[in-house]
Amino acid sequence: MSRPRPIYLIDFATYKPADELKVSKAEFIELARKSGKFDEESLAFQARLLAKSGIGDESYMPRCVFQPDANCATMKEGRAEASAAMFAALDELFDKCRVRPKDVGVLVVNCSLFNPTPSLSAMIVNHYKMRGNILSYNLGGMGCSAGVISIDLARDMLQASGAGLAVVVSTEAVSFTWYAGKRRSMLIPNAFQEEDEQRIKGLSISRDLVEVGGHALKTNITTLGPLVLPFSEQLLFFAGVLFRHLYPSKTSTPPPPAANGDTSAAAPYIPDFKRAFEHFCMHAASRDVLEHLQRNLGLRDADLEASRAALHRFGNTSSSSIWYELAYLEAKGRVRRGDRVWQLAFGSGFKCNSAVWRAVRRVRRPSRSPWLDCVDQYPARMDA
Repeated sequence: MSRPRPIYLIDFATYKPADELKVSKAEFIELARKSGKFDEESLAFQARLLAKSGIGDESYMPRCVFQPDANCATMKEGRAEASAAMFAALDELFDKCRVRPKDVGVLVVNCSLFNPTPSLSAMIVNHYKMRGNILSYNLGGMGCSAGVISIDLARDMLQASGAGLAVVVSTEAVSFTWYAGKRRSMLIPNAFQEEDEQRIKGLSISRDLVEVGGHALKTNITTLGPLVLPFSEQLLFFAGVLFRHLYPSKTSTPPPPAANGDTSAAAPYIPDFKRAFEHFCMHAASRDVLEHLQRNLGLRDADLEASRAALHRFGNTSSSSIWYELAYLEAKGRVRRGDRVWQLAFGSGFKCNSAVWRAVRRVRRPSRSPWLDCVDQYPARMDA
């Protein structure tokens, strides 16, 4: 068999909303109160969540979700929100790459919560008048890891079709599934969708998520490790597993914790991924999630700086968060030729997916970036 053709990331663009959509944590609670959609107990719970979330005071929200007596979960509002983000990012991308939309042979769009008919991918094809034989795909309901899955699909289609250029659009629309009920597990946004006792549609997060996520992470890094780690780290990993299997009673000190927090004698050795990557883009789900990742993977504060900055400045942007993090690293001028980047994301199902990139040329500081007006204030700004 012939070797697969190499696939390259030419460039990417991230959407920065208008300033009038900025909402501080205090303003969020006040707008929610004025909307009349929440009782005081629900408001107090949301305030406590925000205080511990790691989100700063300059994130964004669609204003329609706070309009009194208004139903924001409409196709019109969902399309308007998705269009604003997708078309702004694509306009910038096509301009930066000097590519015409008609030159694109593969289009992959992922959005978990808003999946209209015609699809988001069809909206893009029609808006930019792309060619009629474009290979167009729309992924929905796959959670925050769908961006990595979309990259994998685009790569496979380029390999199979020889289409030349592919565009991947990772986005999310929150207004269409905005929850205005009282159940606490559904007041935590961007988890799993269902209906509460009053048949109000929303997103629910389970107490089993941390354990399930830990197992998914362990499976992911066990698969990824042999592909990226130096041979010495691979030997330590497999030797540790073999030793604990053959001589569990001779383990004199507790082994490093597994990705799911297991500290038993059979827990696998977690390799030092700092020897495989210079940069880490971990999905910015919440402060607690990032702290668990840092502790269980043995990473430094500097390794999670981009993730924490993206969470603080833009909030949990779902599948696009790993791109806001890469944009942060580029805006800081940290990505050099030969550097390796690990993008790790989690999604519903439960899924855990990784993408690995190597910079094949010098990456200059971008002239356009959502970070240009604030990057010099980080990481100190996160402690303010």
